[in-house]
Amino acid sequence: MSGKLAEYHTSMRSPLPVLVIGNGPSGICLSYLLSGYTPYVKEEAIHPNPLLQRKLEEFPNVAITEQDLEYLSEGLEGRTTSPAALLFDTLLRPDTDYMGDVDSVLQWTLEPKRAIPHLVLGQGPPGGAWNAIEGSMITLSRGNWMGLPDLSYKDWMRMKKRNLRNDRSTAGDILNYYQYYVKNKGLQGNFVSGAVVTSVIKLGNNMKITSGNNICNNTEFEEEQTQEKSVFQVSGFIENEIGPKQDFCLYAENVVLATGTYDRPSWLGIEGEDLPFVSHQISALEEAVKSKKVHQGSDPVLIIGAGLTAADAILLAHHYNIPVIHAFRRRVNDPQLIFNQLPHVMYPEYHKVHQMMKEQSVFQGGPYKGYMSLPEHHAVHFNDAKKCTFTDKHGQHKAFQVSMVFILIGSNPNLSYLPKNGIDLAWYTDRPVNSKSNALDVDPFTYECLQEKGLYAVGPLAGDYFVRFAQGGALAICSALLKSQKRPP
Repeated sequence: MSGKLAEYHTSMRSPLPVLVIGNGPSGICLSYLLSGYTPYVKEEAIHPNPLLQRKLEEFPNVAITEQDLEYLSEGLEGRTTSPAALLFDTLLRPDTDYMGDVDSVLQWTLEPKRAIPHLVLGQGPPGGAWNAIEGSMITLSRGNWMGLPDLSYKDWMRMKKRNLRNDRSTAGDILNYYQYYVKNKGLQGNFVSGAVVTSVIKLGNNMKITSGNNICNNTEFEEEQTQEKSVFQVSGFIENEIGPKQDFCLYAENVVLATGTYDRPSWLGIEGEDLPFVSHQISALEEAVKSKKVHQGSDPVLIIGAGLTAADAILLAHHYNIPVIHAFRRRVNDPQLIFNQLPHVMYPEYHKVHQMMKEQSVFQGGPYKGYMSLPEHHAVHFNDAKKCTFTDKHGQHKAFQVSMVFILIGSNPNLSYLPKNGIDLAWYTDRPVNSKSNALDVDPFTYECLQEKGLYAVGPLAGDYFVRFAQGGALAICSALLKSQKRPP
């Protein structure tokens, strides 16, 4: 067990001030801020937004984390409805939505007195879900939008002598950047890898815990202890490459949920979906290509979905001349399709896939040999003989022989460590948590869950599913925690 984790293991007398679950870009950014790195406005900086500039001039030497985020964010407009996210983004990347090249108006000062002790738990190395994405995949967002505070992604790419592709980056470069960021900013001591959280429970005021009946059954106390204020009990285990798993039990005054939304792929819910040749992750296609399980002469792979992950899978298969059947429920000209919302110049490869979807309705011939499009088709079932049956928009059944099936229709967060999978904390308490349609209900300027004091959410769980906007949640949480420390008890 790592030193810092062991330090707080089973300690209720001095619970950890902040525990972050999830080590992706949201968790990394929050750790940076909680480590005492403090944002100030540069003396010479002039923000292109005159209204924001006037507000910044009112408190020239006051840290942004000490200011009123609601006041600063009033009147700002952009590509998110989250005011704190919009504020931090426009301070870090002024005018970026208009292709401007104005430098950040912030300067960063390490002030140890502002540091808040914390741990960041992650199932893998720092980088979160980026560890599971094939390295050659191109990001949807512009490369510069993937950067974190005080280390420009463009500068890092220049230092590594790497180039952006059409203003975008590869997933491999992004992951390397995040892991470099953790080391460069001296955050490694706050991160615990291989940590799987299985339970987060809030313990009430004056709860007594004695040896032998502790909820964390790996804990031993020599005497009865009373916790005078409510804390969170976080349980789980550390996965080791060698040796048995190590259980842990931590107590924290505040818990931040930063686990993202890519843990649990969505299922169609049809017969045969659990057969061994059916997968719900693009990584399975990557492995099948590497192992030659699928190849140019095999039966086609079936890719179901009309989002960018499905498009990435089609591009990957097309690159290796693997035949593809592509099925999706929408019309190709449906305005809700993501392809109809992306600029052609910036995303040529995705528009190539969209063109394939439009033009190719038969498997042989046509401009895209080895690809067949099945718009407005619904999968009905799969059988052991690797036959897949669909119904089209006229209700007619069609069957296809395939080698593998990849159902890439989105994903949902895994909040099994929370009571009722976190549903009670969401906007709508009668449906599962989803970053786009049912995020956790948080205060827009503190990111504290409205239904649970001391529990915070950041990133996709709070509805900020782009890296550039997830950082605003980290700013809001850090600001709220710093301000709460100054309140009288």
